[in-house]
Amino acid sequence: MTEAPAQRIVEDHFSALQQARAEVNRVIVDKAEVVDFAFTALLAGGHLLIEDLPGVGKTTLAHAMSISLGGSWQRIQFTNDMLPADIVGVSVFHRDEASFEFRPGPVFANVVLADEINRATPRTQSALLEAMAEGQVTVDGQTHSLPQPFFVIATQNPLDMVGTYPLPDSQLDRFLLRTRIGYPSQAEERRLLTEPDRRTYLADLKPSLNPEAVLALADQAARLHVSEPVLDYIQALIAATRSHAAIRVGLSPRAGLALIRTARAHAFLNRSDFCTPESVKTVFPGLAAHRLQVQPESGLSSEDIIDEILSATAVP
Repeated sequence: MTEAPAQRIVEDHFSALQQARAEVNRVIVDKAEVVDFAFTALLAGGHLLIEDLPGVGKTTLAHAMSISLGGSWQRIQFTNDMLPADIVGVSVFHRDEASFEFRPGPVFANVVLADEINRATPRTQSALLEAMAEGQVTVDGQTHSLPQPFFVIATQNPLDMVGTYPLPDSQLDRFLLRTRIGYPSQAEERRLLTEPDRRTYLADLKPSLNPEAVLALADQAARLHVSEPVLDYIQALIAATRSHAAIRVGLSPRAGLALIRTARAHAFLNRSDFCTPESVKTVFPGLAAHRLQVQPESGLSSEDIIDEILSATAVP
């Protein structure tokens, strides 16, 4: 008798998740796989890095996600003159009371859009390290917890553009997944040219979820069963990154744990009751490419090597 109401609540949350997914896909045309990556990162408790040329919809995707998820959200436009205090907040001294008051920065939100994150200097980029890893920030020796869930969607311009600073490895590792949007197909671009501006869709977008529902869904996703053959497949992929001749540094054990967590979330999003090899294979490029350190003389990109590893590794 006590399980039926709880089960209905879970089903309601999942229906709301699918509604949010559909609404974001209505705004971001022809990019269902990118939208799925965004929701997968959210359910896995991670963060998403979108790297692409200006004007392909990076900020629109982040904005649509933030609205559909409900809760609080903030947009931070990164520039080269920003300071860490502009992100995490600052302690203000009150002379009359002889005390400090902490004034939270824009990072104190459920969803944070870090727009053009690589236009800020490495010092400012590092202000997000503790927040993304621990869900908290420390200012003047005082630790302040961030709202939960805490989800960062960062956009990044290609590194060959003027005024960009490459993210250090420690910062890249904080992003669970990295993806690109790319140009739309010819048919979908015609829709963009003839239909109302996508921003009009954002104005009509309503929250489908709330923070409590997101946390409950993430908990359910983390419970999906991972079979021994799937674990063998995950270990084989990780081992292949460590033994490949063109890779200087392969995936760490922490990346392996992240791969399991992400594959579970992807399988859950696609209505599976267990973690599937297909989900592992789907999320592996987005999880691994920005974590690998490739030998420069190899002439290969991390994406090329990942494709090679996926082709050479048997799927259970």
